[in-house]
Amino acid sequence: MIKVDNLSYSFPQKDLYNNISFTIEDGQHCAFIGASGSGKSTLIDIIMDPERYLFDGTLEMDPNCKIGYVSQFSQCDKSKETTVFEYIAQEFIRLEEEIAHICAQMENSSNIEVLLEKYQEASDKFDAIDGHDYESNINKKLNLANLSKHKDKMISELSGGEFKLIQVIKEMLNNPDLMIMDEPDVFLDFENLNALKNLINSHKKTILVITHNRYLLNHCFNKIIHLENTELQEFDGRFIDYNFSLLQTKIETQEIFIAEEEEIARNEALINILREKATYNSEASRGRALKARVKIQERLQERRIKAPFVYIKEPYINLTTDNEIEEEITALKVNNFGVTFDEVLLENVNFEIKSNDKVAIIGTNGVGKTTLMKEIFKNNNECIEINDNIELCYLSQMQGNGLNESSTILEEFYEAGFKNYGEVRRYVSRYGFNEDVLKQKISSLSGGERNILQLAKVSSSRANMLLLDEPTSHLDTYSQMALEKAIQNYNGAILMISHDYQFIVNSMDYVLMIEDKTIRKVSMKKFKRMIYANYFDKDYLEIEQKKKEREVVLQKAQNDRATAMQAVEELNASSAQITSLLKARQAERAAARAAAAAQQSSSGYSWVQGTGQLGWPVSGEITSPYGYRTHPIWGTTIYHSGIDIGVDEGTPVHAADGGTVAWSGWMGGYGYAVVIDHGNGMSTLYGHNSELAVSEGQDVGKGQVIAYAGSTGNSTGPHVHFEVRISGDPVDPMGYL
Repeated sequence: MIKVDNLSYSFPQKDLYNNISFTIEDGQHCAFIGASGSGKSTLIDIIMDPERYLFDGTLEMDPNCKIGYVSQFSQCDKSKETTVFEYIAQEFIRLEEEIAHICAQMENSSNIEVLLEKYQEASDKFDAIDGHDYESNINKKLNLANLSKHKDKMISELSGGEFKLIQVIKEMLNNPDLMIMDEPDVFLDFENLNALKNLINSHKKTILVITHNRYLLNHCFNKIIHLENTELQEFDGRFIDYNFSLLQTKIETQEIFIAEEEEIARNEALINILREKATYNSEASRGRALKARVKIQERLQERRIKAPFVYIKEPYINLTTDNEIEEEITALKVNNFGVTFDEVLLENVNFEIKSNDKVAIIGTNGVGKTTLMKEIFKNNNECIEINDNIELCYLSQMQGNGLNESSTILEEFYEAGFKNYGEVRRYVSRYGFNEDVLKQKISSLSGGERNILQLAKVSSSRANMLLLDEPTSHLDTYSQMALEKAIQNYNGAILMISHDYQFIVNSMDYVLMIEDKTIRKVSMKKFKRMIYANYFDKDYLEIEQKKKEREVVLQKAQNDRATAMQAVEELNASSAQITSLLKARQAERAAARAAAAAQQSSSGYSWVQGTGQLGWPVSGEITSPYGYRTHPIWGTTIYHSGIDIGVDEGTPVHAADGGTVAWSGWMGGYGYAVVIDHGNGMSTLYGHNSELAVSEGQDVGKGQVIAYAGSTGNSTGPHVHFEVRISGDPVDPMGYL
């Protein structure tokens, strides 16, 4: 048994765990899930070697616990030629030879007692791993994984997926008390993934696996450990049941959260009234009432529900193109393509892809999928025709090919064409990389974080055809779902290599299947039937259908609330940031004015001053007014800090008055936003833009184009969110227009 109690650990850049606790009982098969970069691999390192880490809390584990480990980044050492059987049997053969050597020594040694002790120790180790039947046990495992035919092959001849399975078999046969695997499913084809499932389910001892693969999660585990936002929760049961539980908890928690938020809002209003009265009435009773109400508010804030597992937000992934092709054309045509190395991999390959097709190439490991993809990207083969209007961008399954791991994130995006620090900061922040990690080496990122970074680079290319080789490798479940949506919304062609069944079904139009050294087109309907028949349990379809029905019911019930509350929270946070920015600017001006006055000088505090009379930023209908409004479905009162003006995407947005740009960039819930300081405590904000036309510190005149309307941030459609602020606080814009 493993018991972790109130464990906390931090890196210099971020906190990983905050008083987390969990237990893993003997014989449990435990899945370890959570967002990329949340610290799953580090926690495994702590379990395997706690002496290397200075952490708070306790970790209880049998000191004699034998741990087997399969790394997510393991590579085959091709310099050491050995057969598959010899590689798996290394420990057995070593102990056999050691025992034989000791026996040979005993024949001629006078120090028999020492040798007997060594003999007993080696024999005990051999017995502990069932050494007397190791040949039979190896054959059974190879057969279970459908790898018997590779028994006498050299390790160097295996594909990456086959080698990963061989590693799993080797570690399992060494009979560890605890088997730990870090994303063993990465790059496995359907057949090998099914083999991994069989191996996991056949293992009788304790297993802890980091995985984001939904097929494995639904078929292999009876305990879920979920790490998110420095906190952890454990669930005894299947992943499918855990998902149901999360969805139900989400609804219940949101109902409580909304009630608490409304109570806090009411209390805040009372505090403001009492505070206002106290300014002109100094009666002691007024002060006591105010203090009492403030204490109530503090208690309410402390009691506020914190639910890191309920309010998980999918990361931002957006695939766009500057060269959208409106009419359907043939983007790619392959004619009689073939590949031959030591043997023929592909021959007589013929297919074409239209400008908006989303297509997956599937096939077992080693059949030539990546080779074909690389040839298409090189575009120098006479069998491959790419339309002149098509711009290609390639995401490699080998992260080192798409990213320079010795570079920092900042350097990587400078290399990709970004012009300055602010531009990189704003862009990568949307993908979850804050300013603190910009100068961090890419090699220090987790596998999932590196893949998100690759996707961010691909998106920045704005190409109209994407070649994606295993884009979901190392991505957590939430990132996979975000990428599915990004692909669905992408207005270009995609050719993707993937072994992730659910990802293909959720994002692709059809598949190109490599069989018998050529390619045939398969409809999505036929592909689904084939996969279910070959790789899924008979009742899986029924389970999956029931799960979907349940999810639809629950998501419909909570969708409006979840979206609205999240939008409100993000906008409130962004609004507070703007208020702080503007008040800081006002204070700086006041200080400069006072200093200049003391020196009887006007220098040092000159700036562009507005007229005080505002013009409309765009011409359009007000779709949402300023002030408090009641949600039409679930009745919650929400504060709207400006007005929304409905316009088309790309409509020029004009400065309402002259002034200086205080902010131009991404601003959380406001999306791409511009804030203009007009002087005399007045400022205006323009949110949800698609593009920005000004930069921070720039002086602008009344009516100047500062941005182009859009629907970025928390927005349901193209519009301009327009705010007027006095001394940093929002007021009704209609009083100034």
